[in-house]
Amino acid sequence: MSMLCAPTWATKTLPALPEPVTNNAVAQVTTEQGPYFISFMGLGAGKSHEDVHNKVWALKIGQGQWQGKKSVPASTELKGRLAATAVGVGPYAYVFGGYTVADDHSEISAPDAYRFDVLTNSYQRLADMPVPVDDSVALNYQDKFIYLISGWHNDGNVNLVQVYDIANNTWQQASPFLGEPVFGHAGAIKGNIMVVCDGVKTVAYIDKRRGFDGKAQCFKGIINPDKPTKIDWRMISHPTGKSHYRMAAGTINGQLVFMAGSPNPYNYNGIGYNGKPSSPSNQVWRFDTDSNRWQRLEHAQQGTMDHRGLLSHQGTAYRIGGMGEKQKVLDVVTPYRYSF
Repeated sequence: MSMLCAPTWATKTLPALPEPVTNNAVAQVTTEQGPYFISFMGLGAGKSHEDVHNKVWALKIGQGQWQGKKSVPASTELKGRLAATAVGVGPYAYVFGGYTVADDHSEISAPDAYRFDVLTNSYQRLADMPVPVDDSVALNYQDKFIYLISGWHNDGNVNLVQVYDIANNTWQQASPFLGEPVFGHAGAIKGNIMVVCDGVKTVAYIDKRRGFDGKAQCFKGIINPDKPTKIDWRMISHPTGKSHYRMAAGTINGQLVFMAGSPNPYNYNGIGYNGKPSSPSNQVWRFDTDSNRWQRLEHAQQGTMDHRGLLSHQGTAYRIGGMGEKQKVLDVVTPYRYSF
């Protein structure tokens, strides 16, 4: 490990969201009218099953406020979803999965996949995921394929890597994830190299209901450019040896950046599976694909958790909503700017 330069706190602030939201899928797109940040679905300030929604907000970078957009459609009876995944590809945002929460707290993983056009404020229904997952990681490879890595499917974690072919609107199965299957993990991609870290594993007990625990693990996946369904998965060192749940991760200025999250995995209300309230982290990591090494950056000023992605603009990383101290649902867009 080596310490990088301290972040520059004099960053461009972005307007707050119209209302607090956490566990929201986020994406950035580049249109003929300029770049946008988009927030899809999530959990409101009350943090109960009644606060799960399918609202959408979009911010055109440079404008003074977020704009409400059409809610995400749903094939499920309940429309609001948590732990969906979104990724921007050119001018479009692709939105996958998530899970619904009923009055009796039963949860169902949604198979839905949509393409959202922010300029026309419209959705196109895509081919359903072969295996519906939530709390997965979605990564864009060459604007041709989107990889959904591991995640939760109704009753348990899966080791699947499901690949969406953008041009043909079809799905394929890629080389399975070699790490322990998890949900709430984080990932980023540079070229044909993916890095996926942490998440929550299921734990079996003798004559006792299963439990959940954090899993400190990092894997590098090397995509075969000639056959994108072939992935060479390799275990890599972990930057701290301590798992973090629902970090914000993304590729910023060609760097794979992981930040925030919580060391204590939790249910959607922010209370840990161990019964203890979870607290947010301000840790920041960077993985250098050339040296195959981690570098720990200076901590962020604000710790946050419960993220579904990390967006960036002009070298500044942004966390959109999430949870802060005492599991407070946030409406702020939290910046972090770093230099090397």
